[in-house]
Amino acid sequence: MNLRDALQTQTLVGDGALGTLLYSYGIDQCFEDLNRSHPDEVLNVHKAYVEAGAEIIQTNTYGANYVKLSRYGLEDKVKEINTAAIKIAKQAAAENNYVVGTIGGTRAISKQAVSLEEIKRSFREQLYCMLFEGVDGLLLETFYDFEELQTVLQIARKETKLPIIAQVSMHEPGVLQDGTSLNEALTTLENIGADVVGINCRLGPYHMTQALEGVPLPKKAVLSAYPNASLPAYQDGRLVYKTDADYFKTSARSLYEEGARLIGGCCGTTPEHIAAIAEEVKGKKPIQNKVVSPAKAEVETPREIEDTNPHLHEIAAERSSIIVELDPPKKLNTDKYMRGAQALRDAGVDSVTLADNSLASPRISNSAIASIIKQKYDINPLVHIACRDRNLIGLQSHLMGLHTLGITEVLAITGDPTKIGDFPGATSVYDLSSFDLIQYIKQLNQGISFSGKSLGMNTNFSVAAAFNPNVRNLNRAVGRLEKKIKYGADYFISQPVYSGEQIREVYEATKHISAPIYIGIMPLTSSRNAEFLHNEVPGITLSDEIRKRMESVSHDPALAQAEGIAIAKSLIDTAAELFNGIYLITPFLRYEITVELTNYIKEVNQQRSERTVLNGNNTISSASIK
Repeated sequence: MNLRDALQTQTLVGDGALGTLLYSYGIDQCFEDLNRSHPDEVLNVHKAYVEAGAEIIQTNTYGANYVKLSRYGLEDKVKEINTAAIKIAKQAAAENNYVVGTIGGTRAISKQAVSLEEIKRSFREQLYCMLFEGVDGLLLETFYDFEELQTVLQIARKETKLPIIAQVSMHEPGVLQDGTSLNEALTTLENIGADVVGINCRLGPYHMTQALEGVPLPKKAVLSAYPNASLPAYQDGRLVYKTDADYFKTSARSLYEEGARLIGGCCGTTPEHIAAIAEEVKGKKPIQNKVVSPAKAEVETPREIEDTNPHLHEIAAERSSIIVELDPPKKLNTDKYMRGAQALRDAGVDSVTLADNSLASPRISNSAIASIIKQKYDINPLVHIACRDRNLIGLQSHLMGLHTLGITEVLAITGDPTKIGDFPGATSVYDLSSFDLIQYIKQLNQGISFSGKSLGMNTNFSVAAAFNPNVRNLNRAVGRLEKKIKYGADYFISQPVYSGEQIREVYEATKHISAPIYIGIMPLTSSRNAEFLHNEVPGITLSDEIRKRMESVSHDPALAQAEGIAIAKSLIDTAAELFNGIYLITPFLRYEITVELTNYIKEVNQQRSERTVLNGNNTISSASIK
């Protein structure tokens, strides 16, 4: 009987974790390469599962693709490793066993980690190895990114008529990380052509059963479940799972009653777990009818939003807008900072922006300072969020905290690497890129957590993204803007620009983009400051003319500051003609400089408005600038 027919008439038992057993033997390397280097070890694991009662065994190829093998320098061994794995599994299989070629998910949280085109290429290479060696079916498992699974399933279904098992992984029971319900996801996979749809990894039997309670029996496909042994504990530098086989026997019965026709194990499971599953469900006729438990609705009264002020991207779309960066102090005395914040508020800026440990140097928490200036001075703070410093858990917690504080303006940035800062030995986290962070913040705006679970209410973040025009290929930088808009960016804040001509070039290159752009202007304070910015700070380039002007007054600090302000004003003259948004960056907490420039911008805008009234359409009106 072929595998497809067997799934229609029987409840089948899958195997358990390969990596867990190999890991327990003290092998801590690329598990897939063991197919070449230690084939007997892999063979013994397969045989142990067969003896335990597994009817379907999977090849040791979960990560045997170009992308994952490249981490070990084995990217040119894809065919060799997959071929060896399939032959070993076939050698272990008894007469009534089926061998399925396993292909695992590549993406986890970040879509930017691997492009979809690279995933397609890598998947096809591994798939063809499976088909050439003649497996009984395919197992697509541990896919957190639903887009990736749909993509590779479509490829596999087009290339083969073999039965395909397609399994998603969830952070939370019943919902994928993008908020798609499990029921909807499995229905989609069935419609694409999967013969078996199900779930594996991350969750133990309890939560996996809970997730299946809301899933009806598929119309054509059948259900599968491969739970982890339990939630893992971390002991002595190793992940340890509970190993209660009797509990797994009871759990297998629950999964069977929820309609699962293929039941195996994932992380932490051993032959003892599989033997318990086999004892309970092997040979049972599949469940034909099922009562679906309705999903429990989360009832929560949304908190009334007290702050009805428009977001910065809405302001800049309608009128001239000024935001000023005033970085939190590096030391604990905040007196000067608070004086600066109040002075900027009095000058009438639309927002004070607060960097997130810029240049990888620690400062007072920008969310703490933002909360204080919002409450004390009624300032609308724009909080920068760097991917560098927080993992996925910390990022969501940070954003939930900002929402709770009523802070809704954020700038999503990747962040400077730690090696350039005060603690070069510190770790850069980078769970997400700025693109991913933008997308996940917009997911919070839909009331969905990073894990896909409901938050009970929506956040209301306006998301700014960074724009660096100081590059050789401006069109490429504009392409990144367009990509960030697709991910959900509402507006952009540029790195400081030091040339009127460059501001005009930016305008011409971005005038097709409807999202507002705040042009960055940072006044120089000395020739040394200019040379440091030009030569050492990533993303900042000064023209030779500007550097010469600052050098000419290097003998007198007062003249140097005055010259820096004069340069900034000349840049403002150009920027104010072409862009509604201007982003002033305060140097060294010298807020009196940015206050002066704020007043200058207001004067320039007032004069332009008066000229517009006098001259009608002979000048560029505020409605026509970016």
